[in-house]
Amino acid sequence: NVSSKKADGTVLLNAPVSFSASATASPCEDPTTQYPTITIGSQGWMQKNLNVCKYRNGDPIPQVTDPTQWGNLTTGAWCYHENNTANGSVYGKLYNWYAVNDSRGLAPLGYHIPTDTEWTTLTTFLGGVGVAGGKMKATGTSVWISPNTDATNSSGFTGLPAGYRYDDPGVGWIDPGVFGFIGYVGNWWSSSELNTDTAGAWFRSISYNTGGAVRSAYNKSDGFSVRCLRD
Repeated sequence: NVSSKKADGTVLLNAPVSFSASATASPCEDPTTQYPTITIGSQGWMQKNLNVCKYRNGDPIPQVTDPTQWGNLTTGAWCYHENNTANGSVYGKLYNWYAVNDSRGLAPLGYHIPTDTEWTTLTTFLGGVGVAGGKMKATGTSVWISPNTDATNSSGFTGLPAGYRYDDPGVGWIDPGVFGFIGYVGNWWSSSELNTDTAGAWFRSISYNTGGAVRSAYNKSDGFSVRCLRD
């Protein structure tokens, strides 16, 4: 309640005032944001996918929605799956590897992007690639497609199926040809390049229909999730 004077001079004492407000979610998460972290073996892993739109030094990371532009990038960029802002609050952002490798730092202070070897340390501690994925996956089928095979999340990693973005907008077997498999797979970049292919880098993948954790390499211009490891 407020007291005020109307334009005609009438005084309103202790009068009720009604108003409404709305907020628009910012696509940017401050790189100083604290992420929940879980200790798995000797490592401290973030329990959420990275969602920042600035490098550690404060420089902005471009959001790129156009599929042709994305496919031609050789510099860092991010997007939401299907360019849908609502996916960001659940799955975080998808980044190309050029953002992962940028000298300005994609990981928040106190964290780094795990190397291929550090990912192997995780999966080895969890029993090997044949079973590690089940121990890394969030349980249930609210975000994962059924049957979400062997999912226990016993590690606390809480892996989510954010899908990925193709680097090639000409891929025709998925409409519209640039995004795929949300609900089906979670892919996370490592900081390690594929030695035999300067266009590629290593990543880890877990899937809705297996308890395994796959080590593979793909093009640097693809969009994958990022999990950070405590320094």
